Amino acid sequence: METFTITKIKGNDREITEDVVAQEIPFTVILRNKELVTLLCSPFDLEDLVRGFLFTSGLIKGAAEIKNMMIDRERWSCYVDMPKVETEKLIFKRLYTSGCGRGTLFYSVLDIMYKSKVISDFKIKTGSIADLMNDFQKRSEVYLKTGGTHSAALSDGKDILVFREDIGRHNAIDKAVGRALMNNCDFKNTLLITSGRISSEVLFKVRKGGIPMVVSKSAPTNQAVKLAREMDITVIGFARGTRMNVYSGEKRVNGKE
Repeated sequence: METFTITKIKGNDREITEDVVAQEIPFTVILRNKELVTLLCSPFDLEDLVRGFLFTSGLIKGAAEIKNMMIDRERWSCYVDMPKVETEKLIFKRLYTSGCGRGTLFYSVLDIMYKSKVISDFKIKTGSIADLMNDFQKRSEVYLKTGGTHSAALSDGKDILVFREDIGRHNAIDKAVGRALMNNCDFKNTLLITSGRISSEVLFKVRKGGIPMVVSKSAPTNQAVKLAREMDITVIGFARGTRMNVYSGEKRVNGKE
């Protein structure tokens, strides 16, 4: 975070005051001396961001595949060594997402052609969702100070297991997933909570991990709903208090009691 002197206007009144804003950096991931991607992100939890991004992009199946990771905070870059990945043969295409900060997602045509279903027996009561959302809203320290970040969390349906923030909603998701990887999280028995809208690229990230449910206080897009129904992922939008809209996978949502 950084503090600036600003002019605050209220009607006809002007006031010179101090305001705290969220910090943004260009962060480049370099895979075996080749630039993979530059992410516009918040300058914290960067190791989690790299792990999560590589995982939700389908480049790794687990944290153990990363043999070495070095963060250079002077150049805001990360050097990654993954012996199993041949950079010359990457068949992924780069997609600039609808996320703030021009998020980036790597995808394969196979992701689009074969939308395999998520297999999970995970279920949750609406009352538990309300409790989790209440807890989620209180954890965002940077947002409460700046109003300039998104948040993401993973939960087992009872407690929040991992919580992360970033200026980009996709980055926040990747950070949460990246930390969960280090905690040996069983993604098939978790739900993802996000502060942003649920779009198609969020669904692709969720599908990579086998996460069966996404919950947000915001709205889903039409493509996200269509994908969720094809992949049997539960999508819940406008989760505010005890009110929520279930757009797909309603079998995983039980009554309040």
